[in-house]
Amino acid sequence: MFYRPADGHGLPHNPFNALITPRPIAWVSTRDSEGRENLAPYSFFNAVAYTPPQVMFTNTGAKSDREGGKDSVSIIRETGVFCINIVSRALIDAMNASAEPLPREVDEFTHAGLERAACTSIPCSRVAAAPAALECRVTQIVPLLGRDNSMVIGEVTGIYIDDACLIDGRFAYETFTPLGRLGYHDYAYVTEPFTLNRPGET
Repeated sequence: MFYRPADGHGLPHNPFNALITPRPIAWVSTRDSEGRENLAPYSFFNAVAYTPPQVMFTNTGAKSDREGGKDSVSIIRETGVFCINIVSRALIDAMNASAEPLPREVDEFTHAGLERAACTSIPCSRVAAAPAALECRVTQIVPLLGRDNSMVIGEVTGIYIDDACLIDGRFAYETFTPLGRLGYHDYAYVTEPFTLNRPGET
């Protein structure tokens, strides 16, 4: 089939995000100026540069009790910092619990039953049980086409890695089983990583 998105797809469910998979999940933690903390997953997320290391995630919705997007983006506009927690298989239920559209004053760490740990380079908490976390300072918030769409880009200023996830100097996926987002309500685990060198590399 072929369809123009402006004309509609004619299927029971929108196939768009099922075509771009698996996608990593940015589990974004923030703390507002009053000390209230927020935690929410975003599946439009990736690394975008090595030097300096930079990441992005995209907000694609709004909340009735927030201006300019969901809680995470509003707090990032206010404070300029955020932390991206890497989601492991063991954390899938807590991650899903934090996706609930809760009032702005509700702390998702508490709601999801998660222990928090202090970030080092920014004033924010991270998920203590996450295999890794990227502490970031925002560099740009880019408006995108469409209502309530914006891309947050940040420079990574600190990286936490659980020592148990390091084997022979490598961040070992098999120690925590990364989680990826597919389309619809579907997810996948990375259970069989393999190595493939580019032509000319050894």
